[in-house]
Parts: sequence; structure tokens; C-alpha cells
Amino acid sequence: MLLVAEPVLGPEEKAALNDVIDSGWITMGERVRAFEQKFAELHRSPDAVAVNSCTAGLHLILAAMGIGPGDEVLVPSLTFVATINCVLYVGATPVFVDIEAVDKPLISPADAEAKCTPRTKAVIVMHYAGYLVDRQAWRDLARQRGLLLIEDAAHAAGADGVGTIGDATAFSFYGNKNMTTAEGGMVVASDADLLARMRQMRGHGLTSGTFQRLTARTPTYDVTMLGFNYRLDELRAAIGLSQLSHLLEWNRKRGSLTHHYMGLLAEHCPGVVVPFAKLHNSPAHSSAHHIMPIVLPAGADRQHVVDRLRDRSIQTTMHYPPAHHLEFYRKQQPTLRLAVTEYYAEREVTLPLHPRMDTEDVDKVVDTLASALAA
Repeated sequence: MLLVAEPVLGPEEKAALNDVIDSGWITMGERVRAFEQKFAELHRSPDAVAVNSCTAGLHLILAAMGIGPGDEVLVPSLTFVATINCVLYVGATPVFVDIEAVDKPLISPADAEAKCTPRTKAVIVMHYAGYLVDRQAWRDLARQRGLLLIEDAAHAAGADGVGTIGDATAFSFYGNKNMTTAEGGMVVASDADLLARMRQMRGHGLTSGTFQRLTARTPTYDVTMLGFNYRLDELRAAIGLSQLSHLLEWNRKRGSLTHHYMGLLAEHCPGVVVPFAKLHNSPAHSSAHHIMPIVLPAGADRQHVVDRLRDRSIQTTMHYPPAHHLEFYRKQQPTLRLAVTEYYAEREVTLPLHPRMDTEDVDKVVDTLASALAA
């Protein structure tokens, strides 16, 4: 089966895990700190805080920023539901925003501005498929409306400029991401005080961690704020250090495969809309090329296409069912309509894209897709 996503794991990661086990220290320690520093350096950030998921990172950002009951946070509906859930975790209200266009499925600045109210305190922009949102447009809107700007960069690790657009950014290292630690995430921010609050909050609000108390020979600690158990461990940090060293190389491979896809799709599947094709290699929208989404032409039977690809051992998936259509949120806002997001989600199919693939794999996918559409 040619999978939609497949991690690149091997002897390097196995050796890194063995080193941690042999060290006798497996909870948060020196490797976690080294991972934070190297990740921050790669993303041109002063520092970073490692956490156990991107979800935890987004929750920490909102909590540390003081977002809470009575506040509204603008969010995309075209995202994994964790982006929205985190707003509820702090007691705030998520306000769903449409995407810009079918060929540019990024959260719309125009729709976001139209939905601002006196209660709007922040916006979470999601770099869908790894393509960064428009830096200037979102910075201008945040400044004009006095909004905190948060980047959901679950798709965008290693993209040029990611983490430098907003006030704080959360990354994901889940198993299908461009680099993985199985579970895990990272937060970067330009404000040192904000980062320090999140660092303390990730470990129950304790003033010192277990490793700090060991090295400082101080057995006591205090709790000065409400915190959470969002720590990363040494095993995942060791894998992360190994993965991080290959991230940019893997992203370049993803970009090359994406370029090949776009050329073949334009030639053999002209009725298919390829999101971001006009922005490919655009300096204004750099990309980590996390996924390869396409939008089927009107009248095409998506299930038939999926089945034909599956028959040739090609996995597909979809990114994403609109969050406002999921039962939990639909019950809260049953009349909400986001026309562009809904049309996009009805016709979107995600094709395989990962560094283990080669151009022959792309040829097979596009050939099968063209046959399925012709049928």
C-alpha cells in the first residue's frame, strides 16, 4: 500500500533511544532542552518549549495569553478539531471563519475581519497543507483590531518564516507529520515572558522540574500558577533531535514531489483543481509541503475515485471534514454556513506525499486518478 503519510525511521532513531535507556534518565532532561534549543535555532526563534502534543501547545498559548470566558477567538473550520477544542479548554468561544478560495484553502482575512466583535481577542491561523498564510495581511488585521495572532503550524515544521508571523506558534510531531516523535509538539514565541509562563505551566505550575532539582541539589519547589501535565520525555526528544537534522532535506523532497504532481495533474487531469498551484514556490507563501490535496471536478464520484485508487494499493484520505459540521459543534451552531469551506471539503481528496516516495509513485497515482475520472 502506498500510504498518504509514512514516517522515516531507522537505525539512527533506534540508537538514539538506546542511548536514553542506557543513560537511566528517561523523563524531561538534557535531551529535551537540547531539542528545544535546536528547534528554536532552525526556526529563527529565541527559544522554544517542548510539549507532549500540538494540542497542548495551543492550549498553553491561549492560557498563558490570558484568553478566557467572555473572549472570542477566530478559528478556521478547515482544520483538525484540536485547533478549535483548545479555545473551549480556556472557556472562550470559537468563531468559525471560511477559507479564501478553493485553490487557496487558507483562513480568510476578509471573513475574519467581518466576524470581529468587541469580544474578539485572538485569531488562530492554520498553515493548511504546510503553506504559510499571508504574513502582511494577518499582521495588519491583528494590529488594526488589537488581536493576538497565533499560528497553528502542525503542518508547517521547517517552512521558511513559520513561527515569525504571530505572537506564538505551536508545532506537531505526530506520526504523520514532516518530522515525528510519535506524539509531541513544540511552542515558540517572541516574548520571553510568555514563553517562561508556558514553560512553567507545562509542568503543573511547579517552579522547578525533577531534573532541575537533581542538578541543583534542591529538593523543594513551589506552585505559583495553575499548570498542566504537558511535558515531553527524553525518549521522544532523542528521536526529535535525529528527525530535526533531516527535516529541511525531507521538506525539499516533498517540494520536488509536489512539483512533479502539479505538472502531471495539469496535463492528465485538467478538471482537477490543485490547491496552491499558483502559489507553488512563491516567496510570500513558503511551504513545508505537508500534504497533497486535490479538489475533484463537479460531478465526479469521490467514493468511486477513492475505491479505484485503493484497488491499486494507493491510500487516500481527506483534510478535513469541516469542524462546524462535526456533531459536537453542529449542535452548538446548527445554522452556520461556510460556503467555500463546505464546497472544498465535499470534493477534496488527499494523495500520498512523503519522502519515501519517488517520481514513479507519483506517476502511478496520477495515472490511476486519470483513469478513475475518465470512468
